[in-house]
Amino acid sequence: MSDWLSPEEWSAVRLSLIVATTAMLASLPFGLAVAWLLARGRFWGKSILDAVVHLPLIMPPVVTGYLLLIWFGRRGPIGQFLYEYFGIVLSFRWTGAVLASAVMGFPLMVRAIRLSIEAVDRKLEDAAGTLGANRAWVFLVVTLPLCLPGILVGMILCFAKAMGEFGATITFVSNIPGETQTLPSAIYTFTQVPDGDAGAMRLTLISIAISVCALFVSEWLARLVARRIAVT
Repeated sequence: MSDWLSPEEWSAVRLSLIVATTAMLASLPFGLAVAWLLARGRFWGKSILDAVVHLPLIMPPVVTGYLLLIWFGRRGPIGQFLYEYFGIVLSFRWTGAVLASAVMGFPLMVRAIRLSIEAVDRKLEDAAGTLGANRAWVFLVVTLPLCLPGILVGMILCFAKAMGEFGATITFVSNIPGETQTLPSAIYTFTQVPDGDAGAMRLTLISIAISVCALFVSEWLARLVARRIAVT
């Protein structure tokens, strides 16, 4: 692949894989917690939380990126705090691309996990509770294993969304080669320069191949886990 792609193209592919994988893994603990709250929780403001979680799906990605820039930029309230006390800079860095991709992929992860949790038979959870297990233990030994296919699907959907994220990322971290230029940004750059069609096509084919592979892996893992759960 290194002979087929230029160093700049390979850098964009490598950075996209790093950003998407990091965004997926960083989102998982929060996705599990929010999905469980929406599926099992009963509290005031549940509908508001549901709306906020799914807001990135209906807002223009550029708006999401602009809001991230306001809040997590060097002069933003959260960004300034992170920089002054921890030395963390998100805007115009690859870590900011991770944040933007995670925010855009988070609703897909939460929705898949939530539907999987809601499909778990509540009688099984109640039975574990009558045997003395607390809520946390019931979730770990009953709910979590049964909703594992949904968790895997949610992770892959988040990964695929992060791989294709463009609007929020380019607004928040710009399009800096070697630092924040992911696959979509590199494709966009190639379309703006003369004789860039070949490079754009190569990266487009790679992007399609990665997305298709991710979906196939998601379906395969979900079916594999579902069969093992059915056997046990």
